[in-house]
Amino acid sequence: MQDKYDLIVIGSGSGGYVAAIKAAKLGKRTAIIEKRDIGGTCLNRGCIPTKTLMHSTNFLSEAKYMEKVGISFTDLKIDYDKLSERKDEVVSKIRRGIQGLLMANGITIYEGSAQIVDSNLVRIKTGEEDIDVKADNILIATGSVPAIPGIEGVNFENVVNSDDLLSGEIKQYKKLLIIGGGVIGLEFATIYRNMGCEVEIIEAMDRLLPGMDKEISQSIAMGLKRKGVTIHTGARVDRIGEGGSYGLVCEFTQKSKPQITEAEAILLSVGRRPNTKELFAQGFSLDMEGHHIKVDDEFRTSIPSIYAIGDVIRGRQLAHAASAQGIVAVERICGLSPSVDLDVIPSCIYTNPEIATVGMNEADAIAEGYQVKVGKYPMLGNGKTILSMGERGFIKLICEEKDGRLLGAVLMCDRATDIIGELSMAISKKLTYKDLASIIRPHPTYEEGITEAAEDIEGMAIHLMPKRSLS
Repeated sequence: MQDKYDLIVIGSGSGGYVAAIKAAKLGKRTAIIEKRDIGGTCLNRGCIPTKTLMHSTNFLSEAKYMEKVGISFTDLKIDYDKLSERKDEVVSKIRRGIQGLLMANGITIYEGSAQIVDSNLVRIKTGEEDIDVKADNILIATGSVPAIPGIEGVNFENVVNSDDLLSGEIKQYKKLLIIGGGVIGLEFATIYRNMGCEVEIIEAMDRLLPGMDKEISQSIAMGLKRKGVTIHTGARVDRIGEGGSYGLVCEFTQKSKPQITEAEAILLSVGRRPNTKELFAQGFSLDMEGHHIKVDDEFRTSIPSIYAIGDVIRGRQLAHAASAQGIVAVERICGLSPSVDLDVIPSCIYTNPEIATVGMNEADAIAEGYQVKVGKYPMLGNGKTILSMGERGFIKLICEEKDGRLLGAVLMCDRATDIIGELSMAISKKLTYKDLASIIRPHPTYEEGITEAAEDIEGMAIHLMPKRSLS
C-alpha cells in the first residue's frame, strides 16, 4: 500500500524545508524527500559555511588594525583544522535544528533520490529499494549545482567549484585564481585573501558584480586591489593547463591581448544551473524555459498539481527568495492569498565591507522611466564606522522625484546586510524619504546613515558638508 500525502516536497533546502513546515502548520499531511543532507545547498555547501569562514577569517583582517588601539599580537597563525571544525560545527548545529523542526511538525522525511513518475506519484530511490509515494500536490525545490564552463582543462586536479572548497577540510593554497567576479567569486576572494593566499580574479564582463550598481562595482574593486587582489575584467579564459611554478596555468585574452597566469588552484565561479538531473521518469516531462522549469505567478508548472520554486525556476538565486516562494506556493495550494511581498527581495554580499541592495538602482530606475532623486551618505563620516575602524562605504537611496517614494537602496558598509531589512520594508510599504528621515535612530549606529542619506535628497543632511553652488 502506497503512502498518501497532501503535499510532497522534493528537496530540503531553504525553499523546501520552509514550504514543508508551512504546509504542516496549515494542516496538510506533508512529506519531504532529500537525497543528501537536510538543509540543502545553502546550509551544507553555500551560504552558511561560506559566511562562517568569512566571519572567522575576518578576525585575521581585523587583527592588523589592533595595534592602532593599543592591542598587539605575536605569532599570529591559522589553525586550519579548527577553522574546518568550526565550519562543520555551525552547519551541523543548524542542520539538527531544521531536522528537529521537521519532525516536531509531523513531517515525514524520506532519504533518497526522488523521481516524478506522474502528476501525483513520486518514486524514491534509496539504494536498497524503490518506494512509491502519492500526493495531491508535489513541490519541486531541488535547487542548483555549480555550472561548469566549457573551457579546456576544467577537469584537472585543483580546478574546483564552490562545493569542493566548502566540503570537508579547508583547502590551503599559496595562490588561488578565481574565474568569475560575481557574488560567490568575491566572497571566496575575501576569505582566501584574509588567510594570506595570493588571489587573482578573471571576469568576462567589463566590471565585477556586473548586475549591480556601478558604484558598488567600482568600490569593491578598489577595496580588493588595496588588499592585494589582482583583477582582470573584460577577459575571456581560453584554456587551463598544467605546468608553471604553482602547478596550473591559465591562458586568457584581455582587450585582444593573449595573457597567461599561474595558480595552485583555480575556482570555477561562473554561476549555477538548475538541479533537475534524473528528476523526471522516462516519458514524463514539464514545460521548460531553457534549463529552468516554467511556472506561472503561483509557481504552478504546466501540470496543475506540481509546483516549483527556488533555483529550478527563472529568477534570482537567493535562499531567502526560495523560502518566500515556498511560503507563497503552499498558501496558493491551500487556497490562501500570499502573505509575502515577492516584489521586494534584497540581495546581500558578505565582503568587507558588506554590500546590500534592494529595489532598483539609479540606472534601472531611469531606464524604467522614473524621474529620480538620489540621496547619498559616505559612511566614513558615521560615528560607528569611525570607532569601529570601518572601511570606506556609503548608503544611497533612490526615490521617485514626484512623490518621494523610495524605489531602491544601495548599501556598502559594515552591517549592510542587517540594515537592508528596514529599507526593504520601506519599499514594500511605499514609504517616502521624508518618512525615513522622520524616524529617530539610536546613536552611535550604522543605521544613522539612513537618516543622513534621506536628508541629503533635499540637501538637509546634518553631517554632510553643504554642496557647492555651481553659480
